[in-house]
Parts: sequence; C-alpha cells; structure tokens
Amino acid sequence: MLRNYFKTAWRSLLHNKVFSIINLAGLTVGLVCFMLLAIWLRHEMSYDRFHEKSDRLYMAYNKATLDNQVNCWESSPSPLGPALKAEFPEIDQMVRTTGEQFLFAYGKLALNGSCFITDSSFLSMFSFPLLQGDKYTALRDAHGVVITETFAKKMFGNENPMNKTVKINNTTNFTVTGVLKELPANTVFGFDYLLPWSFLNEMGWDRQYWGNNAFRTYVTLKPDASVDAVNKKIAGITRKHSGGHEKVDVFLYPLSQYHLHNKFAEGHPAGGRIEIVNLFIAVAFSILLIACINFMNLSTARSEKRAREVGVRKVVGAGKSGLVLQFLLESMLLAITSFVLAIVLVTLLLPAFSQLTRQQLHIDFAHPFIWLLGAGATLLTGLLAGSYPAFYLSSFKPIVVLKQKIVTGKASVTPRKVLVVTQFACSTVFIIATIVIYFQIRYAQNRDAGYNRDNIVYAGLSGQLGDKFDAVKNDLLTSGAAVAVCKTNQSLDNARSNSWGLNWPGKDPNANIVFDMMATTGDFEKTFDIKMTLGRAIDGKNFPTDSTACMLNESAVKAMGLKQPLGVLIDKDFVKWHVVGVFKDFVWGSPLDVTKPMMIEGADWSNIINIRLNPARSTQASLAAIGNIFKAYNPDYPFEYNFLDEKYARKFRDVQMMGTMAKLFAALTIFISCIGLLGLASFTAVQRSREIGIRKVLGASVQNIVLLLSKEFLWLIAIAFAVALPVAWYMMNGWLLQYNYRIGLSWWMFAAGGTALLLIAFGSVSYQAIRAAVTNPVKTLKTE
Repeated sequence: MLRNYFKTAWRSLLHNKVFSIINLAGLTVGLVCFMLLAIWLRHEMSYDRFHEKSDRLYMAYNKATLDNQVNCWESSPSPLGPALKAEFPEIDQMVRTTGEQFLFAYGKLALNGSCFITDSSFLSMFSFPLLQGDKYTALRDAHGVVITETFAKKMFGNENPMNKTVKINNTTNFTVTGVLKELPANTVFGFDYLLPWSFLNEMGWDRQYWGNNAFRTYVTLKPDASVDAVNKKIAGITRKHSGGHEKVDVFLYPLSQYHLHNKFAEGHPAGGRIEIVNLFIAVAFSILLIACINFMNLSTARSEKRAREVGVRKVVGAGKSGLVLQFLLESMLLAITSFVLAIVLVTLLLPAFSQLTRQQLHIDFAHPFIWLLGAGATLLTGLLAGSYPAFYLSSFKPIVVLKQKIVTGKASVTPRKVLVVTQFACSTVFIIATIVIYFQIRYAQNRDAGYNRDNIVYAGLSGQLGDKFDAVKNDLLTSGAAVAVCKTNQSLDNARSNSWGLNWPGKDPNANIVFDMMATTGDFEKTFDIKMTLGRAIDGKNFPTDSTACMLNESAVKAMGLKQPLGVLIDKDFVKWHVVGVFKDFVWGSPLDVTKPMMIEGADWSNIINIRLNPARSTQASLAAIGNIFKAYNPDYPFEYNFLDEKYARKFRDVQMMGTMAKLFAALTIFISCIGLLGLASFTAVQRSREIGIRKVLGASVQNIVLLLSKEFLWLIAIAFAVALPVAWYMMNGWLLQYNYRIGLSWWMFAAGGTALLLIAFGSVSYQAIRAAVTNPVKTLKTE
C-alpha cells in the first residue's frame, strides 16, 4: 500500500511539472539558506567547547565602578593567578598569558611570529594536542619553546623541528620542546609559538603590581567546586593584596561563554556576538518558513484541479487518513529531493560563504550533526509544508466536488491570504533591515575620524630601531620617502590602553574617569594631522621637560571640568604630568562608539614607528626606500608594516558582514516569495480565464484586466507592509541601541522598503496578468 502511495505521489509531481519546479526551487533555496546558517551558527557556538575541561575552565575578570558605571574587563595583574592558586583550594590549575611579537630565527631564516608567554600548565589545562613533545614538561624548561604545526613548516620545512636551537628576539637561544597540532578555528586563542613565563622575568617585564592589568588569567575549578561560591570568596583578593589601593573586585567567567557573551552592563553579562547569532537563527527559520508557505499556497491554489481526484478516490473508498498520507508523501518527496539538491549546492557554496563570514567552515559528513540537521530540516519542511494542503484537500466532500461546486469565495481563501501576508511581512522586515544596516555602516564610515589616516604606515620598533630612532627618523625624512615621522606606544588602529584613578586640582572626589592612554615623544600632531585647539603639542626634542608633559583631548577637558587646562598638573602613577596642549577628539576605539577622554603622555616608552608617506612619490618607491633604511639599521629583522587606513577599515568587518548577509538573505527571501507569487498569479489567471474572456468581449482593456488580477495580491502586500512596520521598527531600533554613534530611524527607510517590495511583487504578478489579458478570448470561451 505504501509503495502505491509513493508511486502515485511521484506521478502527480511529474504530471504537474511547473508546480513541482516552483516548489522545488523554493524549498531548495530555503534549505540551502537554512543549512549554511546552521553550519555557521554551530561553528560560532562551539568556541572553546572542545577542551576536555571546558565545563571547569574560567577566565578571571575584574569589576569596578568607573564613570558612575560598573565596568568589567578580562585583563588582570600578573600576581593574581598564583594568589588564587595558593589561597583557594577550589582552584585546580591556573595559567597566565600575555601576547608578544618576537623575531623567531633558525639559521638564516627569520620571521616575526606571534607568541604567547605563559605558565607551564598551559598545555595540560587546554586541549591543544601536541604532535611531538610532552604536554606536562614541554614548557617547564626555562628556554623551551613549543611551536604550531603551520609555523614549524614555515621555519623548518620538512625537517623535524624537535630539539632544534632557535633564537628569540635576536637575543636568547631556545630549544624546540614540542610541536602543536594546528589550532582549531573555533578558539579565541591565536599564536605561532609558546614561551615559558620565566622569559618574562628574564626581560624584566613581569611587574608584580596589582594595578597593572596587562595579562590574562585562566583557572580550572576542581570538579566538586561551585563557581558561585568561589566568586564570593575571591571577590576581594585584589583589594586585600593592594592594601585597598585598587578598588577592584575579581570574579570568574566561563571561557566557553566568552566568544558570544563578552559584553557586560552594570556588572552582568549583557550580550555580545550572541545578538548577531540570535538574529540569524531567526533569519534561518524565517527563510525555511517562507519556503514552506510557498508550498502551502501553491498546493491550496490548485484545489480545483485536485478536487475531482479527491472526490473520485473518496467514492471508491479512500478514507481521509489515506488522502492525508498521500499528500504528505508528495510534500516529503519534494522535501527529500530539495535536501539532496541543497547538499550539493551547500558543498559548492560553502567556500564563498566561509570567505563572507571570515570563518573556516566545513561540512563534516562523518559527524552525526550534519545528518541529524538534514533529516530534521527535511522532516520539518515536508510536514510543515504539506500539513495544511493535506488536511485542506482531504476535507473536500465528493458530492460537492464532482458537481464542480467548489467554494472559492472569501472564506475558502482566508488561510492562504494569511500565509501570503506572513510571507511578505518577513520579506519586508528583511528589506528594511538591509536598508537600516547599510545606512548605519555608511554613517560610521563617513564619520570624521579626527585625523588623516591616508598614506600612513606603521611598524614595530624592533631590534636596534628603538635605540636609533632619531637617526632612522632623520634618514626617512631626508630620503624623501616620508614627510612626517613619530613614535607611539600604541598604533592608532585600535584602542588598547586605558587608566583611571588620576588626580588633579579641583577634581570631584566622587569622579573616577577612565582615560584612553597613549605615549609619544614628538611630531604626533604632524604625522596624523591632529588639530590642536589650545596650547602646543608634545615636543621632546625642543622642550626637555616634555618627558613629563601631556596633552588632553576635548572630551577629557570637559569630563575633568577644566576651564583653563594649560599648566594643570595631573597625578598619575606617582608622576605629575603637566598639560601643554589640548587636541581635537579623534576616533581611537570603535567608530560606532563615543569618543572617550584621552591623555597622551610625553614618556619615551614607545614601540611603534608611524610614517606619513610622501604624496609626491609613489607608494611602492617610498616603501622600498623605507625598507632599505630599516634593513641598514636592523639587518636581522624583516621589514613588516601595516597601512593605517586598511586597519581602520577592519573595524567595520562585523557590521559589514552582517549587512552583506542581510542583503543576501533578503534577496533570497524575496526570490522565494516572488516565485510563489508568480505561481499563485498563474493559477489565478487560469481559474479566471473565462471571466477574463467575457470581460474582454465586453470591452475591457488590457490595463483593466491587469489591474483586476493584480489588486488582490497588491492589497495583501499592503497589509503585509502594515504588519511588518512595527516588527521592523522594534528589531532595528533594538539593534541600533547597541551603538552610541548611530543613525535615527526615519520614515523614508520604511517607505523605501515597502515600495521596493510592492514594485517587485507587482512585477511578478503583472507578468502573468498581462499574459492572461492578451490571450484571445475565443480560445477561452470556445468550450462554453
């Protein structure tokens, strides 16, 4: 019996090729979108969950009230980890990390590699498998280095790197004690090699100061420990060891939550990347739902054609359950076929989708998740798409359908109208979202950064460059490759340093302002074309006392309440800094955020050289000249540099990715909706072919016929637009609220979205309407 059902279902699909192709196209596109998003979502939600101790792995966070707000941050002081391990028995292991960029040399080959300086328990705490070496002892040797598989191939080629002697930072010999398997893509960690913590002590960088939050601390709890109980115990550890000077509380936060939930508000998790993930979960199911709605609409629209079949089968003894099974099998066959096609398309499209999301996505066909996902999506699609048509068509009464008295009034099509409205309401929301995201990105990109980032390259002051900076600077200027040069302790591509607890005359005792911090020795304003609004810039060459000078931005002057800032003494880190100038605010952090108070010190602890290229020369010629100068002073180090404008553009990557994905899935949603609308219009035109013929005989024009056939659908689109408006406003208003620097929602954005969808829908409907309107009425009326 079941075999007969399958045979009948297959013949029905082949007999109605246009209907089947339209449904197959809609379901396939829907499944492709759903599966691509599901693969990406699974990758996003799997970050650092592969560690064997992932359920016990935590990061140490700090919490303090600053600027009248409770702030949380994941950097911590060096002595925190050992103190936690020594004082609290619930702590099983602890690891500290700090990232550095050192020259890694073997023989004549030298590369700048990204390294983690960390404690010896790193490899036993985290599940990064070693291809060679022992995870318990590899980092115990004071001069042992563990390298990744990829970096080993770069440095050693086909040689076995184990026990090879390499030179780090062009000063210290290390022995390769381990080779790590390539790091997985779904981890927040990224490095080329690991160095033991003792190397930090050798360089004198391990400051045992509880106010120096320059490291990250990770711990594992013992299996029976409660993180809530531990957090209550450890909260005051920084206050205790700093004698109350550092008014900071400590708490542990799950490492597995960090990638998606790293945004805090008033001391509590408040989202992060999970907001994007949740949004696209909704998008994935919405697209699948729209594809299913297409199937329902087209199936019920064909009710007259299937009615006689239902009547005859019921007369010869078919029950309702058998008919329901028959129609569900038809939808399941289409869903299974769509799934097969979707798997092929997903395999072909995944490399491009990986490039779009900037993630290393792949389909692991050996993993049960893929097949459970496929089976679940197929079953859901088949049942959801076929359920309403199955019960609707199987409910026809034989005596009515065999007398050709199918009711086609308003009541019989109400469910279909609801589905069309739902479908196009979703499409409208996607279109409006795409418009809002586009203009928010453009608004931020067009924001005045406050400095000129064109023609600027920067590089690290490695090797001898730092000690011979003045000579290097002079050669760069006299060579004609550069028109301005300065050094800073941070690059301008991203904010990485801040401080608080500063004091000055007249300070509000309740104020605790967080300042972005940077250091320079001179020519900062010339190199970056910073506008000075008061006083002068730091100039250590002509003003020797500028070693304790500082500049403030306008936001800092306002936050500090200074009416006459020049000459004011600011107490920071036991040094009294005197203000020599005020500069116009510039964007150092996110272009989507407000500018924070900023202080630039005249201290000479800079490690970045910033070069404004000569616009009169070609970039290639200038870079070649700079490379030669660097090589002359630093022959052992490769010349590696970054363009500031390219780094600045990367700040928009996440929101641009979101915008591109929104555009892509909005277009696919509209495509699915419109092919369904095209099918509905086609069946409507066939249903009303005799009516159209009579109207044409009585003098109706083509325009009259097109308007007659289109107006019902256009009314449904208008209703969908009305339904979508509040939903789109709520979603996009909530999305914009996460940015301090944002556009306002304008009426024209919603009007543009509705108009665009209306025109697209009208184009889909009018094609079939025009075909019906120009048909010779003789052909449609000759059978009467």
